[in-house]
Amino acid sequence: MRNFFYLCFLAFLISCSASKNANTKSSQNEYVKIETDSGTMIAKLYSKTPLTTNNFVKLVKKHFYDGLLFHRVEKGFMIQGGDPDSRHAKAEQILGNGSLKYTIPAEFDSSLFHEKGAMAMARETNDINPKKASSSTQFYIVEGRTFTDVEMNRIEEQFHIKIPENHREIYKTIGGAPFLDMNYTVFGQVISGLDVIDKIAHAAKDRNDRPLHDIKMKITLLKRNEYRKYL
Repeated sequence: MRNFFYLCFLAFLISCSASKNANTKSSQNEYVKIETDSGTMIAKLYSKTPLTTNNFVKLVKKHFYDGLLFHRVEKGFMIQGGDPDSRHAKAEQILGNGSLKYTIPAEFDSSLFHEKGAMAMARETNDINPKKASSSTQFYIVEGRTFTDVEMNRIEEQFHIKIPENHREIYKTIGGAPFLDMNYTVFGQVISGLDVIDKIAHAAKDRNDRPLHDIKMKITLLKRNEYRKYL
């Protein structure tokens, strides 16, 4: 009888250990390589936004983004891509309305914010999308600019958000887009190739903010620790 209880206890410990390892694995961040005509970026995708990150990784594995364009660029703000209609778009064709036929529930986390290099999902406006659900495919990467405390105080008042002190320091020194915080799902961060964001954001463009020369992307999921060689 004593041996029986010992074996049961041992099985319980093994089960707990397996469960712990599974949870640890599921909490790991993913990394992707974003190759463009203007250079290569490496980005970390957050485990804190599982719905958004899992959807993005699923599309990357299917090579969905390969050949799509960064179809909207705004100097001092962001670069946007992921519209499936951009794959074979003609010159001067207006882009930005394409996606797959579903949305992703908003995943806001106060620790994830729009510093320079932040990756976030685009979405429809509040009047037709009050729950702020994300596009299934379109995302943007922040170039941003620096902000003063006075400017951030106004943003807090206007958008009814609180900008933590550690975020303020980054917005004052490195830059970003604080007025987007807690309104769009941030799911990743460029950790290498910030200069590529600048190149793309500053590209010559038409009146619809589409680059005059196509800037294509290719996104690849990196294996564990493979991202380190790019840093």
